[in-house]
Amino acid sequence: MSSQKFFDRLKVQLLFSGPTLFAFFTVVILPFLYGIYLTFTNWDGVSTSHSFVGMKNYLAVLDDAAFWTSMYKTMKYVLLTVILINVVGFFLAYMLTTEIRAKNLFRAGFFTPNLIGGIILGFLWQFIFSNVLVYIGEHFKIGIFSSSWLADPDKAFWTLVIVTTWQYSGYMMVIYIAGLMNIPKELLEAASIDGANAFVRLRKIILPLMVPSFIVCVFLSLQRGFMVYDLNIALTNGGPYKSTQLVSMYVYQKAFLSQKYGAGQAEAFVLFLIVAIVTLIQVYVSKKREVEA
Repeated sequence: MSSQKFFDRLKVQLLFSGPTLFAFFTVVILPFLYGIYLTFTNWDGVSTSHSFVGMKNYLAVLDDAAFWTSMYKTMKYVLLTVILINVVGFFLAYMLTTEIRAKNLFRAGFFTPNLIGGIILGFLWQFIFSNVLVYIGEHFKIGIFSSSWLADPDKAFWTLVIVTTWQYSGYMMVIYIAGLMNIPKELLEAASIDGANAFVRLRKIILPLMVPSFIVCVFLSLQRGFMVYDLNIALTNGGPYKSTQLVSMYVYQKAFLSQKYGAGQAEAFVLFLIVAIVTLIQVYVSKKREVEA
């Protein structure tokens, strides 16, 4: 290839991909690198000057019991929501790919919660848990709803799990529906003719062929679970008694409310590393299962 052709191709590529690469570099890469630099400083997020403190912020992260407590709560929250979201999402998708009436209406209805912002969703369910369910519990003598779940440290955590599952199951349902519709009908018909019942077809044919969809859905639900903030602050605001303070909220409060931006940025970077490791393990294991399937 002549140099003239090379430069012509380069011009065309830069014309189409250049603006996107520039935006990605300035909006994502540069702030990320600058954020890593700030983890080695004592900047408070307000002053115009800061000092280099080396690894002091990272050592403080290791000694911050409150950070690791919020991380434990987040891990528990992520584990529960990932399982529930994908189980409910797959169940809905499986039901809505059968011959039932008004399935498009049901699909739209189950997907709608995903369109509602986390702040609005949090305030909506706050009203439900604090007023609607309490009224039902008192009126019909249902003990579990006789008091607001948001005021109970043990039950408040489950409100986050329930609302998150309600919000994202419909989104995962759409991905699972696409996967189920791509399974060859001839394969299922042949298995049915050979005497395989619905459970055997599900276990032996459908689930193995749905592994790519499971990889995508588990990845998305993992990412959303670790990074949840808007729902956390709107629904429980970390209470009662910080029993629902997840790690994203803790990092925000450390950086902006406590004005310890360097320390908060270090905790955010540690969170990033944990999420990256968990995600890479999930993708590796899932891809291995996909090959075996």
